Amino acid sequence: MKNLLTILCVIYFIGTSPSLFAQDYADVIDNVSYKKRSPVYDYSELQLNNTDTIPDFETKPDKLKITGTIYQKDKKTPAADIILYVYQTDENGNFELKRDDLHKRYVKHRGWIKTDADGKYTIYTFMPGKYVRSKELKQIHRVIKEPGKPEYELTSFFFNDDPLIPDLTLSCRAQAVKSMLRLEKEGNMYVAKKDIVLDSTGSLDK
Repeated sequence: MKNLLTILCVIYFIGTSPSLFAQDYADVIDNVSYKKRSPVYDYSELQLNNTDTIPDFETKPDKLKITGTIYQKDKKTPAADIILYVYQTDENGNFELKRDDLHKRYVKHRGWIKTDADGKYTIYTFMPGKYVRSKELKQIHRVIKEPGKPEYELTSFFFNDDPLIPDLTLSCRAQAVKSMLRLEKEGNMYVAKKDIVLDSTGSLDK
């Protein structure tokens, strides 16, 4: 496991699936085997919408709502038809792995949204734990799929109340802040508002 400073200075999560240079969903289905393709394509709903709920949300004590707007590169124009895929550990810092009917492994705590014309998204989830036996920050991983472009990974969502933040160098902290969620308590739920700006080199979260 990479140490904390390496992870945060590099800042991108490197997944086990290779990036796919497909132009659209159909191309991916035709040219990449199901088990090797990015999980951003593995949603089961016939039609995605701009709100999704991570499995086990209802039973977890530290419920979390993440909401915001996804913008084009000009930081002003709402981005429509954007798929945002997220996945995370459970509250104990474990990735709970499952297998689907075709024996492909996947992370249980995951979800997908697809933006409407207003670019807005909402995800209902719960606070993840930090990775077991590591000193990495708590995080929620993200993958973006724009129409007509290959998917790409965004910097993970981090949390402003993470106790490991004071241990970061100033440069690493500045990187983490760009995608950091600032939590507020509303009733029995934490709420974080975070806009996202599209950029193929990574996240330029506002």
